[in-house]
Amino acid sequence: MTRRGYRWLLAICLYAGAVQATSQPEPVTADVDIVSPVAQSRVVPARKNADASNVVAWLTPLDRTTAFSAREPSANPVPQIIQRNKTFEPHVLVVEVGTVVEFPNKDPFFHNIFSLFDGKRFDLGLYEAGSSRAMRFDRPGVSFLFCNIHPEMSAAVVVLETPYFGISNARGHLTISGVLNGRYELNVWYERSLPEDLKRLSREVAISESARSLNPIRVVENSRFTPSHKNKYGQDYVPPPSPGYTGP
Repeated sequence: MTRRGYRWLLAICLYAGAVQATSQPEPVTADVDIVSPVAQSRVVPARKNADASNVVAWLTPLDRTTAFSAREPSANPVPQIIQRNKTFEPHVLVVEVGTVVEFPNKDPFFHNIFSLFDGKRFDLGLYEAGSSRAMRFDRPGVSFLFCNIHPEMSAAVVVLETPYFGISNARGHLTISGVLNGRYELNVWYERSLPEDLKRLSREVAISESARSLNPIRVVENSRFTPSHKNKYGQDYVPPPSPGYTGP
């Protein structure tokens, strides 16, 4: 091949790669079933009309030649977990490594957010209604969030090293946008599952124009899961002053 011909071939390849990287391919989809340990060998939900929301699935490229595609900018570039009605909204947030997350307090009283577990260990301190604080999540992992004042409040921030992730809705359906054709490792996280059960869900998948739907993901629910936890000092929460107390 002549030098001129080689330059033309290189230009065509670069153009084709640019087109693939900037265009938005069809999303990858999957459906999730939540099953009990005794139902692993049967397609039986763990609970009747089970809520299959907040299951996180993500794809990590296995091919060195598989580049991350250009993703559409978010309408809200700074993700938030809002404190409202003594709850965190949303309960599960998925972000990429290096993302700053804001925590606005929209309740008419004080809150305190802390995390003492695997992902990002931090304590935002006590802050008042109408104010907001932020935290940068600079390494992959899962950060479980709690309020040191209200024991019923909990949330999780799942931090990933890939932009290819989705979170299931109540019906168990999820979509992962922007995924280019190639080979990927699929991983799954669910708050109510044991780590060893989630590890068994990891597998290699091939994404192509004709294969953009993953096989059903059957997530085993830990029958002993409990949302109860200690405060940031490792102690039990102080009970309300009276059984009918509804204040902050």
